[in-house]
Amino acid sequence: MSGTQAPLRLKPRSTWTPSQIVLSLLGAAVSAVFLAPLAWALFTSLKSETEAVEVPPHWLPEDWTGQAWKALFETGNITNWFVNSLVVSVCVTTVVLCVAALAGYGFARTEFRGKNVLMGVVMAGLMISPAVLGVPLFTTVQQMGMVDTYWGMILPQCAPAAMVYILYKFFQGIPRELEEAAFIDGAGRWRIFFTIVVPLARPSLAAVGIFTFIASWNNFLWPYMVTNNPDLMTMPNGIATVMNSYGIQWAQLMAGGLMAGLPLIIVFVFFQRQIVAGVAHTGLAGQ
Repeated sequence: MSGTQAPLRLKPRSTWTPSQIVLSLLGAAVSAVFLAPLAWALFTSLKSETEAVEVPPHWLPEDWTGQAWKALFETGNITNWFVNSLVVSVCVTTVVLCVAALAGYGFARTEFRGKNVLMGVVMAGLMISPAVLGVPLFTTVQQMGMVDTYWGMILPQCAPAAMVYILYKFFQGIPRELEEAAFIDGAGRWRIFFTIVVPLARPSLAAVGIFTFIASWNNFLWPYMVTNNPDLMTMPNGIATVMNSYGIQWAQLMAGGLMAGLPLIIVFVFFQRQIVAGVAHTGLAGQ
């Protein structure tokens, strides 16, 4: 009959090659290695403190309990620590994006006296450990009266030599013809930057923002040095004080570690494409 439809021909499923099988098994093994610590932390946080220190240890709890999570919220001001970490990380990320984008574009597209010297200073910042600058930074912050303040935690983290270099390399790769055409049409430097350069730099800006947020969220040393007020503690510092005050409570420690790492896991899961695209667009992937 003319009205009947021809049966669909399903393409036979291709068999896996030995190389695909090996790569799949290797990928599964690597994934298991990276997921095992998270699984161990989760299961340990659901044990009692007595069971968490048993020898030999075992993976699954014999008596499932949320006692460690309850104790963590009762004994520690974890909500306040979470908000402090979020405020500091978001502010640091915003300032770093503005500073790194403007500085990187300035180095890539403008000529001025002392440019090479300043670029050398930026490159030198890549070779100096932040721990070495702890004492002079603390002295400066103390003289400015910013100890035990949000600004004392935020501003010293806003000198991102690595982020300036990443965006500098990206801006160098943008064709100058685009900007020259905009100059001919009467656009100024600021308009070109915001309407042409910034939209093109979205992958790199996203990667820089994600890297900065993760680094600021995980920063333990500087907030520990510059804050004595328990109400201003960030997540890493707050969890450390709980551990020191009540001894090594392994179940609580694992629960606190999961709470501190949860935002970073969410950021990576939702923005992993931007991270890969940003690194690829900067030209740093092969270096």
